Amino acid sequence: MSETTTKLLPKDEAAEKGLVNVQIDGNWIQVPKGTRMIEACKIAEKEVPHYCYHPKLTSPGNCRMCLVQMGMPPRPAPGADPVYGDNGYQEIGWMPRPVIACANTVGENMGIRTTGDLVEKTREGVMEFLLINHPLDCPICDQAGECSLQEFSVEHGRGQSRFVEDKVKKPKNVDIGPRINLDDERCIMCSRCIRFMDEVADDAVLGFSERGTHTTVTCHPDRRLDSNYGMNTIDLCPVGALTSKDFRFQMRVWFLKETNSIDVNCGTGCNTTVWTRGSQIYRVTPRRNNDVNSDWMPDSHRLAFHETQGDNRLTDPMIKVDGKHEITDWNTALQASADALREFQPSEIAIIASARQTNEELFLTKGLAGALETAHIATVERIGEADGKLISSDRNPNSNGAKIILGETVNTLNTIKDGLNNGSIKALVVLNEDIFEAAGFAHDDLAGAELVISSHIIANKTAQASDIFLPGASFAEKRGSMINTTGRLQRLNQALQPSGNAKEDWELIRDLILAITGEANDMYMIEDVLKIITSSISEFNGVTFSKIGDQGIKIIETGVTIPLLTKERERANAGIIVG
Repeated sequence: MSETTTKLLPKDEAAEKGLVNVQIDGNWIQVPKGTRMIEACKIAEKEVPHYCYHPKLTSPGNCRMCLVQMGMPPRPAPGADPVYGDNGYQEIGWMPRPVIACANTVGENMGIRTTGDLVEKTREGVMEFLLINHPLDCPICDQAGECSLQEFSVEHGRGQSRFVEDKVKKPKNVDIGPRINLDDERCIMCSRCIRFMDEVADDAVLGFSERGTHTTVTCHPDRRLDSNYGMNTIDLCPVGALTSKDFRFQMRVWFLKETNSIDVNCGTGCNTTVWTRGSQIYRVTPRRNNDVNSDWMPDSHRLAFHETQGDNRLTDPMIKVDGKHEITDWNTALQASADALREFQPSEIAIIASARQTNEELFLTKGLAGALETAHIATVERIGEADGKLISSDRNPNSNGAKIILGETVNTLNTIKDGLNNGSIKALVVLNEDIFEAAGFAHDDLAGAELVISSHIIANKTAQASDIFLPGASFAEKRGSMINTTGRLQRLNQALQPSGNAKEDWELIRDLILAITGEANDMYMIEDVLKIITSSISEFNGVTFSKIGDQGIKIIETGVTIPLLTKERERANAGIIVG
């Protein structure tokens, strides 16, 4: 960034807007008054290495890695006026010692140097101290490949060690919680984990013990790191001190593909990164979105992907013959479904959809109801207890999408259940739901059903009770959009191909409609479905997947807020954190 590419406001106009002029590595920029030095350098596209600093946490100044040289105009002699140069700024007098950039804020006519002999020598010294007792176990460390200690040691280290004494040996592979192990010998005492558990998770379970080179991170007596937000400390750890038991020694990160997506375990829709290789998910981590989940997500949600990769995964269409399911091909299964449904009157058919479906799948489900001319359609409600942070009481990820697309007049499940029990409903289509587990159905409720067709990804009780089963795709195997609890439209992205012979759910429903009506359609890609939605539902006007982007867009007002974000904004407004 240079003066030639950045137009600066006049000083008086900048001051009215709350901006100050700061010189960073010779170039002047304008930033809001009170901006921390490290953030000002980021605006100027100048890297300042750091470990303890995190914009969502307080700044303790632990690591000292973010040292920069600071300068201010000399104080004029008594009775003298400040002297301004031709560029309108006062000459800067540089301090002979460095300051930390994470905890100091900028002021008018301040100078900052992120390079130079003073800065580089002090960083070398800090890095040398950080590495004195650090083990050389990078080849077996899970943090290898995404370790800032590795990166900064190359960029800002000496290249060789002068330390010839024995290293201090600290605890290794310590079980501190059900999901986390601690290698204390790798810890550089940045305190990110301690501050997160205290300030964000509201569970101050971690702290430092001992002194000097023997200082270690540990849990308080009789406590364990068992918070449902504890795994966020793994993401925060700049080294390999805190590691996930689930991911430990599973895969090198440079072999993994990263896919931006969203969480589907509750209405919040935390933004995520899905890490995959081949046909397997290895981990799911939170992705920053300050309008949804900040930088965090619950442990229960990030580990839920294992449910999609179990031995009970179903990947082939099946038809029940003489009470036993037999694998068949898609054409046979779809045609058999269409032929069987034609045997019933529209009033005898019901569809149980899911608020776990994408908007595109729900729209096609409504089209399926139209093709069958049935008015019996319902979704399964999931209500749990909100945790006051990120977990919503609505355990469905797309309840708002279901309300908009299916309408408020959908039947209740009890209406369909009563119809099954009194014989007025004889055929049931269940999409992406286990009605025994989620809707409280019993086998007696299906006793009078002459036909049950279902789609899902695992061998649940509904699949077992189905006459025809159609395998769908997991959250990581398909694309689509969902509307979270605050009314934000977000994008679900495909990280893997559907397992085995399974199909993406929107294709499955589209092909079932085609088999029933025999009428071809122009929906060859999911974009074609979204295009039809945008032309027929006002809330989606002008929406495309590219406009949704990785951060989503607000399309409806729900009046719902996310407690963790509310607290974070209060702390940022108070100047406690950057936010």
